[in-house]
Amino acid sequence: MSKVIPYGSWPSPISSDLLTRQSVRLGEPQLTDAGIYWLESRPQEGGRSVLMQQADNGPALEVLPAACNVRSRAHEYGGGSYLVAAEQVFFVEAEDQRVYVAHSDPASTGAAPQPLTPTGPWRYADFCYDGRRQRLLCVREEHSDSGAETRNSIVAISLTEPLAVTVLIEGHDFFSNPRLSPDGSQLSWLCWDHPAMPWDSSQCWCAPVTADGSVGSGVIVAGGKGESIFQPQWSPDGTLYLVSDRSNWWNIYRVNADGLAPVAPLNGEFATPQWVFGMSTYGFLSAREMLACFTEQGQWYLARIDLERQTLTRLELPFCDISQVQCCNNRGAFLAASHTRFTTLYLLGDTAQEVVCSSQSDLAADWLSQPQPMTFPSGKGAQAHGFFYPPCNPKVSAPAGDKPPLVVLSHGGPTGATETGLNLKIQYWTSRGFAVMDVNYRGSTGYGRHYRDQLKRAWGVHDVEDVCAAATHLVDLGLVNPDQLIIKGSSAGGYTVLAALTFAATFSAGASLYGIGNLETLARDTHKFESRYLDSLVGEYPAERELYLQRSPLCHTGQLNCPVIFFQGLEDKVVPPDQAETMVQALKAKGIPVAYVPFPGEGHGFRGAASIQRCLEAEWSFYGQVFDFPIPAEIEPVAIDNLPRRKPVQRT
Repeated sequence: MSKVIPYGSWPSPISSDLLTRQSVRLGEPQLTDAGIYWLESRPQEGGRSVLMQQADNGPALEVLPAACNVRSRAHEYGGGSYLVAAEQVFFVEAEDQRVYVAHSDPASTGAAPQPLTPTGPWRYADFCYDGRRQRLLCVREEHSDSGAETRNSIVAISLTEPLAVTVLIEGHDFFSNPRLSPDGSQLSWLCWDHPAMPWDSSQCWCAPVTADGSVGSGVIVAGGKGESIFQPQWSPDGTLYLVSDRSNWWNIYRVNADGLAPVAPLNGEFATPQWVFGMSTYGFLSAREMLACFTEQGQWYLARIDLERQTLTRLELPFCDISQVQCCNNRGAFLAASHTRFTTLYLLGDTAQEVVCSSQSDLAADWLSQPQPMTFPSGKGAQAHGFFYPPCNPKVSAPAGDKPPLVVLSHGGPTGATETGLNLKIQYWTSRGFAVMDVNYRGSTGYGRHYRDQLKRAWGVHDVEDVCAAATHLVDLGLVNPDQLIIKGSSAGGYTVLAALTFAATFSAGASLYGIGNLETLARDTHKFESRYLDSLVGEYPAERELYLQRSPLCHTGQLNCPVIFFQGLEDKVVPPDQAETMVQALKAKGIPVAYVPFPGEGHGFRGAASIQRCLEAEWSFYGQVFDFPIPAEIEPVAIDNLPRRKPVQRT
């Protein structure tokens, strides 16, 4: 018989330590004839990103010396930070952002990597190997101490001349995906310009590469205003493919002499927002067959596409999240997760074989809350989507008649989407007696461009309506406690948290992780990649400054009347710490219960194990103090300013 314990206080084996112990973040897989490579971001090593390799049927081994940390900071979010080619690995070292070369065989880890680029204010990402000309092509950012805007270009890094870097293409605000045709005669790339983000309007260019290595006159083969292009890639027979949203859905197209031809079109999406470099949703098993992943209504699938017959065959695999598809010589590799399985790197031949899992945690299925897809009504006849996770704990139950507190999650971006693969940060709460609603508000991806564009000029309006509608919908269904409604989000999701708490009266408490309180400050101070993002989400700045002030929670703290906890990395360049600190001071002055947990050395998102653990435990302590949940004695209490004196809560 299970114990009867109030919601919010249930004991659980899903501890904060479990989230980081024997757990890594997997990313950027690459498949070669020599084996499969990938990056492991290790919280127990301060978030160090380690390059790993596994040859066929061999052990997983580190490729580079222990001091190496592979991570690009281009666009601040990075990605595309290494490339394996010609028995060499080319990579960006996190410490100095220079490009280095080393042998790709893990047996040679004793040899020190050699720098290919000079010391200076540059960042590199998104590599392409040009064997004919013995050089590396990539995107470069050039930063300036004078305050001038960062300059972006496509450059060639010599593999024969020491520290020689040549600019090949410039003249646009942003570049990505430089890719050579198989014979080395053509170069394709993506570019876009302020104020567009790559998921708003981007262009795919193609140009001949001359005998001396320079790039000839290019032409636009796809894209333009109101069309987003993703992942141009050459097939083994020299045909250029890409993803476009010209049909409302991000679908795959073949580039022909007379334009684009759709490849197995469907009402689903073969792309996600290009927040980082090196994203890949498809690859070529051969010149005749493609392996691709796509999403429909928040669920991801893997398929083989016959390029001659133009047919798509879904693979029967037990995954709900799939990403980073890579192919080489009739084999594929990809990252995938299920509702009960952590993100895992798989090799696909005749079957999908596991290479490495992101966590060694072994949890029985009866501890795991299963996501329930929901579509619910929102403002002015609109609809929004989300996934509901009920409380789940096989060892306890709640007192009869009680209903659980609800945590509504607002994903970042805001151009992005939630995922339904096993996530211990959600199960941490559901196993303690919280219900969780993960919302894909209007503006989220995966539901077509029309749904994505509904947040244009409406950030702080439609997303707020949708998170509030999600909570109200669950209250109406009788699934949650109407007096214990919590909203939580990070980055742009943190803005939605603060806006919902300020401009609506739905929620009882909130948690903002490196969130935005002042839109005007963000428009003035953020990095180049997002410096004009708000033009489309809010309005042109400074011409429409009044609109920014209207939607900035910091300008309306008089309307915020419930407790909030803030978490902030002090090295954050995307959302500077003063965003959180100014909000905290305003709430303190008003007498609203508020807690602030800063993390020295952390940036936009927390990488260190101690930071990740403290963040969760402080948040639970905050809810316990605000709602009088008994919290275990081993959880260090978080200090809350302005919290009314209450009868001490019995700590279990």
